[in-house]
Amino acid sequence: MEDQREALRKIITTLAVKNEEIQSFIYSLKQMLLNVEANSAKVQEDLEAEFQSLLSVLEELKEGMLMKIKQDRASRTYELQNQLAACMRALESSEELLETANQTLQATDSDDFPQVGVSDVTMAPAFRLSLKAKVSDNMSHLMVDFAQERQMLQALKFLPVPSAPVIDLAESLVADNCVTLVWRMPDEDSKIDHYVLEYRRTNFEGPPRLKEDQPWMVIEGIRHTEYTLTGLKFDMKYMNFRVKACNKAVAGEFSEPVTLETPAFMFRLDASTSHQNLRVEDLAVEWDAMGGKVQDIKAREKEGKGRTASPVHSPARGVPSPKRMSSGRGGRDRFTAESYTVLGDTLIDGGEQYWEVRYEPDSKAFGLGVAYRSLGRFEQLGKTPASWCLHVNNWLQVSFTAKHANKVKVLDAPVPDCLGVHCDFHQGLLSFYNARTKQLLHTFKAKFTQPLLPAFTVWCGSFQVTTGLQVPSSVRCLQKRGSATSSSNTSLT
Repeated sequence: MEDQREALRKIITTLAVKNEEIQSFIYSLKQMLLNVEANSAKVQEDLEAEFQSLLSVLEELKEGMLMKIKQDRASRTYELQNQLAACMRALESSEELLETANQTLQATDSDDFPQVGVSDVTMAPAFRLSLKAKVSDNMSHLMVDFAQERQMLQALKFLPVPSAPVIDLAESLVADNCVTLVWRMPDEDSKIDHYVLEYRRTNFEGPPRLKEDQPWMVIEGIRHTEYTLTGLKFDMKYMNFRVKACNKAVAGEFSEPVTLETPAFMFRLDASTSHQNLRVEDLAVEWDAMGGKVQDIKAREKEGKGRTASPVHSPARGVPSPKRMSSGRGGRDRFTAESYTVLGDTLIDGGEQYWEVRYEPDSKAFGLGVAYRSLGRFEQLGKTPASWCLHVNNWLQVSFTAKHANKVKVLDAPVPDCLGVHCDFHQGLLSFYNARTKQLLHTFKAKFTQPLLPAFTVWCGSFQVTTGLQVPSSVRCLQKRGSATSSSNTSLT
């Protein structure tokens, strides 16, 4: 008996849920009926407005053409009437002269023959009158033929849903942290008003994944079949793209999405390697005179609160890159004394890499370059065989130098506020540029025997690093153009 009650309760519950679903569906159907009425009235109103607009254009065109016919008729009438009046006057004058001449001929006395009559007849207006009409009476050039337009009007139909565009990977380009995407429509007569482009960053090659943390970024109102995204930061390995076409009424389906590789050098500053007087926040570093003392106080407070507390591990954010440095050798004494240094967290062991650094011009001292991981905690950039750098010193007097293994070369160039670093590991080239003008400042030629890390130093100042950058095309051209140029700037190895 209890089983039957339980079964009945389940049936009742299921039926109640079903009733709610039916009620919801009925509401949805009623709402759709209302929408059909409203939407059909709207498109009917729009259609009537379009046809009224077309009629207005035709009426305006008709008025203009009729005015042209009236003006041409008035002009021709004026010319012909003037010519007719002149002819009538000439004819009247000629008839008078003819009568006078006939009377003269009938005179019998030759001595009385008037000589004046001959000259009058000779000068008659009829002899100077053109007997050709000044204008034609043919008005057929003002006729029109609307056969082609009539066919176009008869072919009018409702706008179709646009086809999905096709992205042309062969014509698309990724360079200089810009992406130029090119697409085409499968059918020409699509009456496309504009296109909508969507893109997002991803670390996964191949087709876009349905579940992706990165949102689609939208660009609307594109009028041509190509678009260039500029000023991008390639902080992920790939980008997904898709495009849809829109006419005046409706948008079509998105194109088949494509994935383009966005190779660039992406790293972060490793705060665990930082000198205790450097405050590191993301990719920004500021020298802090009190940093060491504050950290000492915090360390003592931490030691006094309980040394037996077990460490708390935060959840992993993802699989780290094999080139990314672990923070195992952490601690505030990675660099100490006057080595106000911090390293990047990603090793360079091949290929070409590029990054830029903007430093505060009021900094007393600033340096940037690369170093082996074995750089000692007391060692300063450029004063050891394990590091290469450019150095700016504003203390007492301004100096701009290239340093390696404690050898110094003074650079004869203005100090830019933003510097670019290009490292070609296999070629053994480390070049520095004015990041704005891409002027080559100095090139080190070396045989790198270990992986490198981006390295920075600052005293009484601050700097900001920009990563996720591709090697600029102008830098590649400069390097190809010239080993001669770079070798002339190379004196330290």
